[in-house]
Amino acid sequence: MSNDNKSIHESDFELICAYYSSIDRQGPGSPEVTIQALNFIENLGEQSQIVDIGCGTGGQTMVLAQNTNAQITGLDLFPVFIDLLEKRAKALNLESRVKGIVASMDQLPFEKEQWDVIWSEGAIYNVGFEKGLNEWKPYLKKGGYIALTEVSWFTDERPDEINQFWLDAYPEIDTIPNKLEMMQKAGYQIIASFILPEYCWTDQFYIPQIEAQRIFLEKYRDNQVANELVDNQRHEATLYSKYKAYYGYVFYIGKKI
Repeated sequence: MSNDNKSIHESDFELICAYYSSIDRQGPGSPEVTIQALNFIENLGEQSQIVDIGCGTGGQTMVLAQNTNAQITGLDLFPVFIDLLEKRAKALNLESRVKGIVASMDQLPFEKEQWDVIWSEGAIYNVGFEKGLNEWKPYLKKGGYIALTEVSWFTDERPDEINQFWLDAYPEIDTIPNKLEMMQKAGYQIIASFILPEYCWTDQFYIPQIEAQRIFLEKYRDNQVANELVDNQRHEATLYSKYKAYYGYVFYIGKKI
């Protein structure tokens, strides 16, 4: 998931899609925390428009659709993820309210003030937290909400190994107070923030990858990039187990003033 030393963004797109489409979630999270965040957002109805930026295969997108009456659009760079999202929506009889579009999150194909809610779980790091807050804001209606998960430090000091890993992977990682300050400076009223529980990383993200990795390596055993991708994910999981007291994902929810 992270942009570590052998970043997935430097890997072959086909391999990225093959790996991440084989697991339900493309980053830490859970239906429960999606609902928890959704409970802070008011006045959603049948005419409300929600966009899930960096939706992946739509794990959280389906939760949004099942717990609101809103119209929901999932956006992702990878067509295979959007195909899987739309198949999921159809299987759940949600296709009348859920659609997907293929686009880059740093070149959004939207009209100004189009959305009541901008949602993004585990994806804003691709453009950067502060940049995303500012560049996405014009597409949000006044009084609209933004709800994001972002990797954040829980402490001001941490061991060198994990500190250097994340500074290499994502230089914009910062503490929760500093992230909240960025949100305020970008022109949002802070509504809520909360840390995602440990199981969102373990049970929902890392453990499901174990079998997926076995199957993936059977298919691509002679591909160096594929092996590096799996090695990176295993290393990240090991680091999380060792240093989870120092960092994790945080939900940040703001309202456009």
